[in-house]
Amino acid sequence: MAEGSLSQDSELRSDLERRLRTASGHLSGVIRMVADEAYCVDVLKQIAAVQSALSKVAQALTASHMKHCMREAILADGGETRIDEMMETLRYLKHF
Repeated sequence: MAEGSLSQDSELRSDLERRLRTASGHLSGVIRMVADEAYCVDVLKQIAAVQSALSKVAQALTASHMKHCMREAILADGGETRIDEMMETLRYLKHF
């Protein structure tokens, strides 16, 4: 198992797993709604719920990564090599 905030923070991991199960349940509902030809607005509401749940997971994971993984990496090697990784992480956030 790779070291990181998820291996060090079982409470965060449990919270993320719960949020992902919720998103998965919403997504399964969307799939059923489309198959059942549900009203478009109702489907869109459920899609928004999936997106919101995933966004919250991404934000929590990013915050944890910055607080734990990045901090440790910066302290270990002065931080210069981590700037690119931090910028890449921030680029992912634009989707959320």
